[in-house]
Amino acid sequence: MTTDSPARVRRRPASVDVAGTAWPLYKLEALVAAVLVLLTLFAITADAQTAVLAAAGTATVVWWARLLHYRREP
Repeated sequence: MTTDSPARVRRRPASVDVAGTAWPLYKLEALVAAVLVLLTLFAITADAQTAVLAAAGTATVVWWARLLHYRREP
């Protein structure tokens, strides 16, 4: 016996056209967050190592969190 289950529809994340290429919005959000953290920490600490490490961590967390947010079920 078989049952008919509704197909799962995966929605595409919102995208922005950058130089003719569609960039997912979560990538741009991650880049903006990383740049803000980088500039803020560099202005406060004047230490590039701390600022770059924190910005990289911020970009990674925002990237994955927003990607998972866009992939969740509606």
